[in-house]
Amino acid sequence: MNQLVLQAEVVQIEPLRYTPAGIPLLNVILRHASEQVEAGMKRKVVCEVAAVMLGDLAKKDLKQGAQITARGFLAQRSLKSTQLVMHINHIEILTM
Repeated sequence: MNQLVLQAEVVQIEPLRYTPAGIPLLNVILRHASEQVEAGMKRKVVCEVAAVMLGDLAKKDLKQGAQITARGFLAQRSLKSTQLVMHINHIEILTM
């Protein structure tokens, strides 16, 4: 199973663009910060995740600095890249 749920802050939003098929596409960068327990020890976790939203979701009124919960999956950026990108298929805006 490939499923990712992430609470994060939107730190970067690229301009809306369209795929060759005419589908709206929005690239964003998300920053997550939390404290997790690993091997019985607390660990501070901070990371930035590249994400993409397609279709009607890409047209959502998303603002830089917004706190969100994003649900989706991980995929390679392209056939020639092993870099991972989160594909968001559900988003809940917690604060703007």
